[in-house]
Amino acid sequence: MNNLTKMKILKPVNEIFEAFVDPTKIGNFWFSTSSDRWEQGKTITLRYDEYDAVGDIKIMEIELNKKIVFQWGANGEGHRVSITLNELGNSESIIEIIEEGFNENDDNLISQILDNKEGWVYMLTCLKGYLEYGVNLRAALVK
Repeated sequence: MNNLTKMKILKPVNEIFEAFVDPTKIGNFWFSTSSDRWEQGKTITLRYDEYDAVGDIKIMEIELNKKIVFQWGANGEGHRVSITLNELGNSESIIEIIEEGFNENDDNLISQILDNKEGWVYMLTCLKGYLEYGVNLRAALVK
């Protein structure tokens, strides 16, 4: 079971890629802080100040300006997230996020998938606002 989310961003893929992997940029659209530059094999600590939450992700795969794959969740047994960047030309790109690992037998599956989709759409909207318009929407929506 997986969840797929896509969005067009009017920037080249290298700028989108750097927004994720550069710890000085991620706070402008997603997590408050990132402990280090995202590189294959590293464990990165991410912080959400608004929720007083901290979590680790394990970077499984990095393909420069094309793909980022990480694992997150309790004890590294959570979900696998694949972020794929496709350049369309004229500084337009499609970013695609697939999150896998949902338990089809979980009684709360539908609400988990909806909440997950909401989170990815919001993050991508914040990324679009940051890269295209220079605005920081990241902390505008707190549950």
